[in-house]
Amino acid sequence: MGMEEQRSLLYKVKPLADRLPAVKRPEGHVHFRTKMLWVVVILVLYFVMTNIYLYGLDGDSTLDLFAQYRTIMAGASGSLMHLGIGPIVTASIIMQLFVGAKIINLDLSKSQDKAVYQSSQKLLVIVMIVFESVPQVFGYLVPSETFTATVGDGMARFIIVLQLCLGSYLVFLMDEVVSKWGVGSGISLFIAAGVSEALFTGTVNWNPVDSSAALGAANPPAGTIPKTIYILTSQSAAELSQGGYENILLGQPNPLIALIGTILIFMFVAYAESSRIELPLSHGSARGARGRYPLKLIYASNIPVILMAALLANVSMFALLLYSNPMLSQIPFLGGNSFLGYFEPGTTHAAGGLAWYLSSPTGLDSWLLPILSSQYANAHSPLQNLMHVMIYFLVMVMGSILFAKFWVNTTNMGPEAVARQIQNSGMQIPGFRRDPRVLKRVLERYIPVITIISGAIVGGLAAIADLIGTTGNASGTGVLLAVGILIQFYEAMGREQMMEMHPVLRGFFGGE
Repeated sequence: MGMEEQRSLLYKVKPLADRLPAVKRPEGHVHFRTKMLWVVVILVLYFVMTNIYLYGLDGDSTLDLFAQYRTIMAGASGSLMHLGIGPIVTASIIMQLFVGAKIINLDLSKSQDKAVYQSSQKLLVIVMIVFESVPQVFGYLVPSETFTATVGDGMARFIIVLQLCLGSYLVFLMDEVVSKWGVGSGISLFIAAGVSEALFTGTVNWNPVDSSAALGAANPPAGTIPKTIYILTSQSAAELSQGGYENILLGQPNPLIALIGTILIFMFVAYAESSRIELPLSHGSARGARGRYPLKLIYASNIPVILMAALLANVSMFALLLYSNPMLSQIPFLGGNSFLGYFEPGTTHAAGGLAWYLSSPTGLDSWLLPILSSQYANAHSPLQNLMHVMIYFLVMVMGSILFAKFWVNTTNMGPEAVARQIQNSGMQIPGFRRDPRVLKRVLERYIPVITIISGAIVGGLAAIADLIGTTGNASGTGVLLAVGILIQFYEAMGREQMMEMHPVLRGFFGGE
């Protein structure tokens, strides 16, 4: 009975969600050139929005709650893209969890239920935009004194919230434009763009670390390559052996070990993306017509690690708010509780507590060196640093596996949905009866196992990259996502071109 009531409530919500501004789906086939044009336009608009800063914001007094997850959130601190894709991904997590746990009784294989699911998710995105905007503005996005004196403190904060909501809803609409009129996913495109920018600047930035001071041994170029060249050419052999090589390899920012780790992750993900199991298929009526159905090793794509990173970003944000916000810190038990996480003044990275154990390490110098030598000791004991690494790694792996299973079950990638897709295309597995139930049993041998493996691989890779460190503070998750997204985007372009040349393939690939 409870499930029926929940379902009926969501059906009542659909008319309201359908009245919200949305991007209309194309009525016919969109040509490949038009799709690529939309992708370029949206990408340019994304970079423009990351450089339009919030009107009336005091940049010097502002703290970025998502600083350590900035590249994954696909936004820029203090800009219209401040929240990035956070509200969209958080809404997706909530809906997936509710549907996966059967709290919401929707069958996503039915078109009507799927339409209700998408409408409800759209409305939830609006709720999450407001839910993430208000705490930040009343906590850490501070209006400037001039702006406050002109319009009053309450109105100043309201205007900043309004700008955040407008920017975030534009991101949602831009994602819809790419999904319906372009190639791939807008969310993925924004992440890849942000991470690529961070990696590029982190590798080749020739400006000194401290732009207000002169270039020197204590203030080398910030980028990995210019920094390495500068230290090697400006220091003597004795200076290099007394700390120069260590500065090149491990010294922040952008140590050489981070660039090497970034390149290795790129190569491994490229290999994993190309690994697949191919099931042989034959046509039921056309004798001799054969094909293969590929089950990729990274079957659940990079979505699980996006969802996991967004979840940890929200944990970090609420831990910071509960610890340091004047109002929220007064909540009994939760407020100001250092066990949940404590933060040094003026920082957004947890200094201890549960939030610290769930936060991503920032390279070898943040955990390995303190474990190996007391010379590099930090505020935590070697055992605590080791536990931090182990807990973070396990949470990333197990969380990614969980989200991979939810994602596969809610996006028509499960055994039953794939069996129907193969059946509808007229194909069958040689040696087996042409029956979707038989196909489902065969696919159940592979898909659940590959789903778990793919979740574990993407979660583990992201955690390992964080432990090694990455250039441009792109984070391990960011690097993993960028290379996976770029490979998938290239494959999607290939499919689009194939469908353009062979229109009969559109039905098989799900095109219009």
